[in-house]
Amino acid sequence: MSAKHPIIAVTGSSGAGTTTVKHTFQSIFDRENVNPAIVEGDSFHRFTRDEMKQLIDDAERLGQRGISHFGPEANLLAELEALFRGYGESAVGRRRLYIHNEEQSVRQNLPMGTFTEWEDLPVGTDCLFYEGLHGAVVTDEIDVAQHVDLLIGVAPTINLEWIQKLHRDTRIRGYSKDAVQDTILRRMHDYVHYIVPQFSRTHINFQRVPVVDTSNPFIAREVPTLAESMVVIRFRDPRGTDFPYLLNMVHDSFMSRANTFVIPGGQLDLAMQLILTPLIWKIMDKRRRLA
Repeated sequence: MSAKHPIIAVTGSSGAGTTTVKHTFQSIFDRENVNPAIVEGDSFHRFTRDEMKQLIDDAERLGQRGISHFGPEANLLAELEALFRGYGESAVGRRRLYIHNEEQSVRQNLPMGTFTEWEDLPVGTDCLFYEGLHGAVVTDEIDVAQHVDLLIGVAPTINLEWIQKLHRDTRIRGYSKDAVQDTILRRMHDYVHYIVPQFSRTHINFQRVPVVDTSNPFIAREVPTLAESMVVIRFRDPRGTDFPYLLNMVHDSFMSRANTFVIPGGQLDLAMQLILTPLIWKIMDKRRRLA
């Protein structure tokens, strides 16, 4: 951690909804005149899309479980920790982009599923903002979580997570339903061992819980909307959080435990703004005092 060069990370699995939280942070950064260096977690994948597919196919031909993007074998986790350490010490580091879709492919003049070249982070940023799979990951070799000043977890209920992934990957990324199901199954070991443990290290977790039937996520025709959901917000350390204020500001909210705030899904953006903005103020105030 570094008060002078703070790091904020949003972590969650593929299809969890971390991008929604990223957009909220971006709006806070814009409003509060905070200049972040933005890093996408997918840029620390070790292999291109074609290379990954080949490795998985080779393993499955041998009757083995293929690697997944949730596990350490398929990611540059040591390099990610080095980035966090370097930024925390002196606001330096390198980043690149992973080409997800056709729009990015055209803009970067690169095939989908490949990477741009590594480049230095911009000079003069106020914080590093990471959004991806491994913002709080810890293994026997690396500890990314120790470098982060504010850790946010996004962890919808598992069936909702699968529905969101299925709809995103089939409708936006062009995968077949069977291919997405195979990916979910192949990733399960790494999900349990490398994704789930992160949510015990985060400072705040946002967990969306649908209030419609999601018992068979593989036949769901639509993703449950925020209006069809509740959101469970868990604070690892509730001290300093003004819960009476939040309860007054967010209609139909309630406390289910001393550290757990529950809201209607339609109030999520408001709740995130109310919760996260004071935390950004606090982080930036510390930084300015040391400048």
